[in-house]
Amino acid sequence: MVVGGDAAGLSAASKCKREDPDREVVVYEKGSWVSYAHCGTPYFVKGEVDELTDLLSLSPAEVDERGIELCRNHEVLDVDTEARTVSVAGPDGEFEQPYGDLLVATGAHALTSPVDGTDLVGVHTLHGLDAAAGIRAHLLDPDTDHLADVGGEAFVDRERVERYGAMDPPETVAIVGGGYVGIEMAEAFSTHQCDVHLFQRGAHVLPPFGEAVAERVEAELREQGVRLHLETEVAELTGGEGRVEHLVCTGGTELDTELALVGVGIHPNTELVANEPVETGPGGAIVVDDHGWTGVERVYAAGDCATMEHAVTGEQDWVPLGLTANRAGRAIGSTVAGDPEPVGTIAGTGVLKAFDCEAGRTGIIDPDRAREAGFDPVSETVTAGSRSGYYPGGSATGVTLVADWDSGLLLGGSIVGTDRAAIRVDILATAIEQGATVGELERTDLAYAPPFSPVWDPVLVAAKVLRGSIEEG
Repeated sequence: MVVGGDAAGLSAASKCKREDPDREVVVYEKGSWVSYAHCGTPYFVKGEVDELTDLLSLSPAEVDERGIELCRNHEVLDVDTEARTVSVAGPDGEFEQPYGDLLVATGAHALTSPVDGTDLVGVHTLHGLDAAAGIRAHLLDPDTDHLADVGGEAFVDRERVERYGAMDPPETVAIVGGGYVGIEMAEAFSTHQCDVHLFQRGAHVLPPFGEAVAERVEAELREQGVRLHLETEVAELTGGEGRVEHLVCTGGTELDTELALVGVGIHPNTELVANEPVETGPGGAIVVDDHGWTGVERVYAAGDCATMEHAVTGEQDWVPLGLTANRAGRAIGSTVAGDPEPVGTIAGTGVLKAFDCEAGRTGIIDPDRAREAGFDPVSETVTAGSRSGYYPGGSATGVTLVADWDSGLLLGGSIVGTDRAAIRVDILATAIEQGATVGELERTDLAYAPPFSPVWDPVLVAAKVLRGSIEEG
């Protein structure tokens, strides 16, 4: 039995059914949408993705074809791990359902705290397809056929779409939070000709990417007309007649706005097992072993509600990303079907697009975190060309690498630029997963041809410089 019908849940269900066709596999999903690409929602709001259904990896009909019993609009209210039963509320009422093996794949939810006034009309978060549909409807002219525009009429929250579709498009948009969602949505809102203001409590956007990346991204945002309010904490959103009209900062600064997006993070949905002997760890997520097992007999967890082992520290960590969820779910499905497969490790690898600027990060970049993990970090930042200097189309690519001073072990890195920069972070992620030193990274035989890279790729240049610093030190 699976609780949650998105990435981890349906990956597990599909793999289990494929490996053991005679096994009964039931998936309970409390909403209408299943198996969708959450990371594509900013591009749906922007208009680059035509309809919500384009973001589906599997439709309910395709799930059914795989022999999986999918129960949408069924919320699992409680788990009794001793009796091996769950309590379910569905369209026809509540009932008890026994299970053999249980996967908790309940995902996460968007945070709005500590900002007050987030219940006002016109204040959005971006977590789920219905949220994306509401934002897109809010941005378009009231004369638009909004239900036809967003698509997926059989699944979408019609009331939300119609409510926001009846409103005039906003002229000014306030974004609270400079993480993945805030940056990607700044581009989406700008495409709709909005005056975009982004508020970030810290000194820079994108803290997990490091200062070098943040400064390049901030410059790009400003060049594209986004107004940045750094080191500015938002206290509340206010308005009359239940609709947002103002954003108020702790220092007293105010902004008139018709739409606010709060993107201050997410929290794992673990309430279902709160009263069960299941351990939680970093970020409040469910702690699991290398096969996704919770420590409770025949109960597993995966996706945004669960931890995984970090490739650098060897400790449990919580980095909720799409590949992590899909990979862990698939492994658990195989394990339950009788072919044990580890869920693997994570390095926190992520990429981001901010207008024409690309950024990527992996591993441990923050020196304080590296020290807490027992390392003596040393780092270097270099800027190098993305292609051979004589070949057109190249641009400056910034690479930051972090290593352990004593061992030379590569701990992490980030990349920023405009010419295929983000995808280069996969080189670093692979090296980290393999436990490579900076010297071994420098000696990696990367491909070279003028249209793609100079002889010394920016990653190799950074490795060469950092290895020199370690040896000279």
